[in-house]
Amino acid sequence: MTRELPPNGIPITAAEAEARWAAAWTPTEVATRLNGLSTPWYVAGGWAIDLFVGEHTREHSDLEIAVPAARFPEIRSRFPEFTFDVVASDHVWELTPEVSDLAHQTWLRDPATGNYLVDVFREPHDGPTWICRRDPSIRLPYTEVIRRTPDGIPYLAPELALLFKAKAVRPKDQQDFAAALPLMDAASRRTLATYLTRVHPEHSWLTALRPGE
Repeated sequence: MTRELPPNGIPITAAEAEARWAAAWTPTEVATRLNGLSTPWYVAGGWAIDLFVGEHTREHSDLEIAVPAARFPEIRSRFPEFTFDVVASDHVWELTPEVSDLAHQTWLRDPATGNYLVDVFREPHDGPTWICRRDPSIRLPYTEVIRRTPDGIPYLAPELALLFKAKAVRPKDQQDFAAALPLMDAASRRTLATYLTRVHPEHSWLTALRPGE
């Protein structure tokens, strides 16, 4: 059964969304905003791979960060001059309790320009334990989920960032896998292979992660 969408959602096309993300922040800009915050958070998506690799390997259409869902209000308080929207089924709604469960993605919008600046994922968790959206049986302490750049920007461990990217394997996802794989240590490769076997057991990346098998 399809869930009925709330009224007053504003339609947004892929082209419009792309244009409105043109001014997206960089990880450094959002880290400056969140400096000193006790809430565990991290850069996700393709930017997480670039932070792991240590260089800008490709262009990014947006910036994604993730936070424990219950602690999202602490993130929200750092952006009092901006508005958060929830996006689902090619519509956007200004974030309210009534629409907060439509999707985990929450787009930060500049009300003066309509531009989107950062996509905040409100992620499942059990207190200090991170829970994977792809497979809730994958549970890890945040200390194992988050890595940091030399200047302190937190990002999702590459084996987990790639697990999320494995679902679609768009050209950019394949590019991220190719950039990260040579720099991943044996433990990270084993972890990714284990999780892929569980979530996507026929995935093409398993051959590269388990050479010679």
